[in-house]
Amino acid sequence: MQPDARDTGTATATATQPTQPTQPTSPRTPADLDNAAAIAAAAAARRRRRAVVWAVRLAAVVVWLVSWEVSATYWIDPFNYSKPTAIWHRLIDWFTKGTSAGSIWTQIATTLQEAVFGFVLGAILGVVLGILLGRSRFLSDVCAPFIKAANAVPRIVLASLFVIWFGLGLSSKIATALVLVFFAVFFNAFQGAREVDRNLVNNARILGASRTQVLTSIVVPSATSWILASLHAAFGFALIGAVVGEYTGADKGLGLLIATAQGSFDAAGIYAGMIITTVIALLAEWLLTGLENRLLRWRPPVAGGDAQL
Repeated sequence: MQPDARDTGTATATATQPTQPTQPTSPRTPADLDNAAAIAAAAAARRRRRAVVWAVRLAAVVVWLVSWEVSATYWIDPFNYSKPTAIWHRLIDWFTKGTSAGSIWTQIATTLQEAVFGFVLGAILGVVLGILLGRSRFLSDVCAPFIKAANAVPRIVLASLFVIWFGLGLSSKIATALVLVFFAVFFNAFQGAREVDRNLVNNARILGASRTQVLTSIVVPSATSWILASLHAAFGFALIGAVVGEYTGADKGLGLLIATAQGSFDAAGIYAGMIITTVIALLAEWLLTGLENRLLRWRPPVAGGDAQL
């Protein structure tokens, strides 16, 4: 049987078709190996440093608590100064049996709600007015004495007035938190708007950018670092405002628990309320730090950027 000519031609063409040479992988140079080793060594050094930092922190806390416990047992009056074991038992009682004002989770939720509302409203007002006055010298000159006078008013006085104006509900605590947050954010936003590169603004205007475009494309992004830096402290101020408002007058909240503990000379209850408030503030700081890292991802790293409080 004779083979088909088409099959023979196909086989011949396949046999004579040159094969594509494989691309050889370039060997890693000594410089590449040195760079990889340096990166690995730097990562290991950061891990060791982080471990040492946390070990020193834990050791400091343990030494402090042990010294406090021993001092309250043998030298100082635990009725006035309490001690860590009594504070721990008070926290367990609050979270298992509840407080005199009800469930501890209800008190935490109330204080957190007041702080969050005050934080959001105060931050919005602070950013808007700070940038507006920072970009308008006339308005800043007109409003400067009034803002300074308002900032000089003691916050505890405002908290008392807000209780009279708005009652014992959430509104008076939100107003107190709002005032504390507003001034913390306002001054940073004002300074950030003032620190914008004037040459950059002038070049944008030469290219035909409107005032709104300059504001949204140059001023606000330039002031973002200032604003986010103020937000770290601002949420702590919001918690302070909520607790101070509750301490002045409230029907529930962590401030009410602290005020009740003070009225009954319960030092352990005062410390327990402080600890819960501190934990909430630390969690909020962690969330704000993550938000800042995401929003400022475009920013190039700076020397010493690993150093944080």
